[in-house]
Amino acid sequence: MKKVAIITGASSGFGFLSTIELAKEQFQVIATMRDLSKKERLLTVLTQLGLQESVKFQSLDVTSEQSLQEFTTFLPTLGQIDVLVNNAGFALGGFAEEVSIHEYKKQFDTNFFGLIAVTQAVLPFMRKQRVGKIINISSISGHIGFPGLSPYVSSKFALEGYSESLRLEVKPFGIEVALIEPGSYKTNIWSSGKQIAKNSLDPHSPYRPMMIKIEDQLELGQNQYGDPQEVAELVKNIACKKPGETKLRYPIGKGVRVGLLLKKLLPWKLWERVVMKKLT
Repeated sequence: MKKVAIITGASSGFGFLSTIELAKEQFQVIATMRDLSKKERLLTVLTQLGLQESVKFQSLDVTSEQSLQEFTTFLPTLGQIDVLVNNAGFALGGFAEEVSIHEYKKQFDTNFFGLIAVTQAVLPFMRKQRVGKIINISSISGHIGFPGLSPYVSSKFALEGYSESLRLEVKPFGIEVALIEPGSYKTNIWSSGKQIAKNSLDPHSPYRPMMIKIEDQLELGQNQYGDPQEVAELVKNIACKKPGETKLRYPIGKGVRVGLLLKKLLPWKLWERVVMKKLT
């Protein structure tokens, strides 16, 4: 039988490209997305490559209890589940004083609690098989905080801690957990996928000057963003590793390893000065 991989958030970005890469590697891919009408672009590419039979589409909104229940009911029809790629997510920006609790909850519902719900649905199958891989798409933002992005950063910090604990819990059952920690890539999470808290868009916000600086930094840096195909190929490589070969963390992207090293080595006051210099 073909190995079965489930990918959340498959309609765009890393999920879109990872679906194609795993299909090329002879996986039966279950490509999930909130809105199945968005499958057409992916289906067109798959058809051009002759891979359309290797991918099945399934509706899944990770923030909806009803959708999650339908997804859970669907899982037994697969027979086996070898890989889960938790990719669904979005980025919410805004300054902590101005981001409402409702907005924070919305960020966590998708990036963190939704991921947990999908993982809990899949784990019983992997545990029974005594083999499986869970690949969580995190971010360098799971290690490095940045002003104006605390909702997104907080959700990724939480994901890092959850994944580290989960890996230790499920390892005795032959299940491996991996974190992919991308830097800045050319996906829509920093363009059409990025949302700004309502209050931080107010022209009278005291944080407005810093918000403009952050937007300028993101805009100026876009030409240096990496090719998301790199992340999709890393997903494929991890999925294809033999049992016992998977590491916990996979930082990837231009400057990511240097940034992580500097954050670890520099005194906080110096690190703080470097970050603030970009915003003043």
